[in-house]
Amino acid sequence: MKKFFILILAMASSLICAAQSTVYMTREITPESLVRIYEALGVPATGRVAVKISTGESGGNNYLKPTLIRNLVEKVNGTIVECCTAYGGSRQDPAKHWQTIREHGFDSIFAVDIMDEFGEIRIPVQDKKHLTYDLVGEHLAHYNFMINLAHFKGHAMGGFGGVLKNASIGVASTAGKAYIHSAGLTQDADIVWDNIAEQDDFLESMAAAAQAVHNYFGPQRIIYINVMNNMSVDCDCDAHPADPVVKDMGILASTDPVALDQACLDLVFGHQPSEGDDSRPLIERINRQHGTYITVYAEQIGLGSRHYNLIMLP
Repeated sequence: MKKFFILILAMASSLICAAQSTVYMTREITPESLVRIYEALGVPATGRVAVKISTGESGGNNYLKPTLIRNLVEKVNGTIVECCTAYGGSRQDPAKHWQTIREHGFDSIFAVDIMDEFGEIRIPVQDKKHLTYDLVGEHLAHYNFMINLAHFKGHAMGGFGGVLKNASIGVASTAGKAYIHSAGLTQDADIVWDNIAEQDDFLESMAAAAQAVHNYFGPQRIIYINVMNNMSVDCDCDAHPADPVVKDMGILASTDPVALDQACLDLVFGHQPSEGDDSRPLIERINRQHGTYITVYAEQIGLGSRHYNLIMLP
């Protein structure tokens, strides 16, 4: 009997190890290190490449700057892609969004595409607990490879924003954002804020939408990068975010979005606060919104694994 239990434990351990994903990390946050960590993934971007970022709300200053991402975008001949928001602000409609894109200097360096400027399309969702489909900008169909390039930081509703949020809320059209925020109740951005879903339902809907985008591109056609700098408790969608009080940590990348966001969460929660470098406000924001649940649920629906092997780049 004892040998039997030892065998079972060995098999379980083997399965856990087999389920581990690889996450790469560099402490250096420079245009060169961003290219280096992309190359470490060993999945070259080919064809029509969408680089999904947040262009940031007008007035904010924590978004990923064009100067930081330029080398990578040029290397892959990528197009910066975005969608409009579902709330009043500087990106709520294409005209205002283009003004913000110009204000932040993106269109003077890159080709930029507001994917839902002229419409939206439905793509299938694998997990139908809340959503029947995912509503995304129609121009998503123009691309056959995506680099999900996210700024890891806090978020007022999700707790934190990383690649899972960037794939779900970020790729969703205005109506799609309302659909996710209401966990499938409405696509009307004018009434969604009176119909906000229960928090876990919202997080589950985000995970399902992120999986829809992941499956849309398929294996070896989408990669994920989180830049852990300027980590305010507030998102880049906030025009007046709180100043970051935790120091920059680095850049992480993976082909597994669940492992990547989990690795970033572990860095934040495992960080030892010191004078001038305090992770506690960010942790409090994440905990307040039950933010860590998104990686738990994303793993449950088969999007990826929370078990990972962290490889530090020199």
